[in-house]
Amino acid sequence: MDFFELFILSLQALKTNLVRTVLTMLGVIIGIASVIIIISLGEGATQSIVSDISSFGANILTVSPGKTMRGPGGGGGSTVDTLVEEDVEALSKLDNIEYAAGLVSTNKQLSYDGTTSQYGITGAEETYQTIHELSFSQGGFFTDSQVATRSKVVVLGDEVATEFFGEDNQVVGETIKIDGKTFRIVGVITDSSGVVAPISTVQKVLLSQNYLNSIELYISDSELIDSMEDVVENLLLLRHDISKAEDADFSIRSSQEMIDSVSSITGTLSGMLAGIAAISLVVGGIGIMNIMLVTVTERTKEIGLLKAIGAKKSNILFQFLIESVVVTLLGGIVGMLLGIIVTFIASSMLSIPFVVSLSSILLAIGVSAAVGIVFGWYPARQAAELQPIDALRYE
Repeated sequence: MDFFELFILSLQALKTNLVRTVLTMLGVIIGIASVIIIISLGEGATQSIVSDISSFGANILTVSPGKTMRGPGGGGGSTVDTLVEEDVEALSKLDNIEYAAGLVSTNKQLSYDGTTSQYGITGAEETYQTIHELSFSQGGFFTDSQVATRSKVVVLGDEVATEFFGEDNQVVGETIKIDGKTFRIVGVITDSSGVVAPISTVQKVLLSQNYLNSIELYISDSELIDSMEDVVENLLLLRHDISKAEDADFSIRSSQEMIDSVSSITGTLSGMLAGIAAISLVVGGIGIMNIMLVTVTERTKEIGLLKAIGAKKSNILFQFLIESVVVTLLGGIVGMLLGIIVTFIASSMLSIPFVVSLSSILLAIGVSAAVGIVFGWYPARQAAELQPIDALRYE
């Protein structure tokens, strides 16, 4: 018997017990779909976060208050008032730093004409718009003089402006309340959900604080990021009268470091979840083995007849092995398609990129075939080992 004949016999056997075949495939379908969904959503979420971080620019160093965590149990929490405006002024004088900007952040309630919503407020200097290359659909950014005079002006992201004023309405010159205080709108940022006000206003009017929540440094050349990180660290250690780097009351990170950290974390989580989902493949494989063993018992006389007319052990082995592989491959394909469909729907609902990698597709096909071979081998071998006389006499 050649391979084609064995393949046809296997398909006929599967078609005879169609309901059983479909139920046997379910474990593989669920397992493959789960793995693809988790891997794809993990990659989509990573791309979304990386895109957001990259939008800050590859030339930016961010200085944050508090100690840097250095291994398990290291670092520890510190006060968050270790950065001040004088640090910004000192850093801005360093070579290769084009812009230095202090930032403060808070969450406050915005309200206008009966509409109220909570938003994150960023207090920034005029250089913030240059560092982040902001574009405006209306108006512009506030000026240095407005920062110096603590003017109650604000720049809204277009999503915020739409929520409070509707689409395509001119909002520059309108007023909106932040934490009950009236602010005049001077601009609308394109493709943004942020709210930005002068740093001095946020510090004194909204927060009553003098310290900064972070400092952003725009480096003239992205290739100088690593060397400038050391220069910035040394200057701040000197300014804060700290002799050892491990005792620093601040931390410095570049966009690339943030991207690497996010990719590492999401990759680890996706791998763990995919591993958990893969357990269902093992369960599905065990189910296939059980069903195939039952099938061997039910078809004992058929096996005896095939051997009586000249079928070899290898023919019987491959026939049952083909049945097992066909079931798992079909399950893998259906699971792959189901996983892609669910991933597309979930990606749309979560507003993250729709990503289905070639590796996950190859995984679906490869793993399903492997499950069929591994868990189908024993039942196929049992069938091949049956003696023709015993098989024909089996009741």
